[in-house]
Amino acid sequence: MIKEFKEFITKGNVLDLAIAVVMGAAFGKIVSSLVENIITPLIEILLGGVNFSSLSFPVGKAVVQYGQFVQAVIDFLIISFAIFMFMKVANSLIRKKQATEEEVLEAVPASEQYLKEIRDLLQKNARQDETL
Repeated sequence: MIKEFKEFITKGNVLDLAIAVVMGAAFGKIVSSLVENIITPLIEILLGGVNFSSLSFPVGKAVVQYGQFVQAVIDFLIISFAIFMFMKVANSLIRKKQATEEEVLEAVPASEQYLKEIRDLLQKNARQDETL
C-alpha cells in the first residue's frame, strides 16, 4: 500500500496539480491585491468617493447590506478580466512558440523537396497507368 501511494504521489499529474494549486493561490493573492489596493480606489475616485461596501438600507429591524454584494460582483468582474488578459497573453506566447517550432520543422532542404515532388509525380503517373 505504501509503494502504491508513493507511485501515486510521484506521478506527473499529481505533482502538476499540486504546483497548479500553489501557483493559483499565489496568483489569486496578486489579483486580490490589485483589486483591493489599486482598482477599487481608482473606481471610488472616478465615482466621487462612493464606497460600495458601505451601501445598505433598513428593512424593519434588519439592515440589507447590498453594497457588499455589489462590491463582490465588481471584484469578480475585475478578477475575471485580469485572468482573461493573463490567459490571452499566455496563449499568444504559446502560439508564437508553436509557430516557431513548426517553421523549424517545415524548413525542408531543397533536395528533399525535389525528392518529394518526384515521388508525387511517380504516384500520379502510377495512378494514371492503373486507370488505363
